[in-house]
Amino acid sequence: MTDKIKVDARGAFCPGPLMEMIAALKHMNVGDEIEIWSSDKGSAKDIPEWVKKVGHELVSNDEREGYWSIVVRKAK
Repeated sequence: MTDKIKVDARGAFCPGPLMEMIAALKHMNVGDEIEIWSSDKGSAKDIPEWVKKVGHELVSNDEREGYWSIVVRKAK
């Protein structure tokens, strides 16, 4: 069974949400998912770029009411 961690980084500015996600990923197992909530529109671009660069999987990147919900699956 995979776990899903949620990190509410709304109100934090870049690179805060990305750094919070990286810190959480270090303690997760392969296959686990993390959902980041960010009100910084830069996160919608920066997090997917970082995920692709390091080889994890972007599950979703959705704009909600006033924030983005970005879900990443740890791949390695």
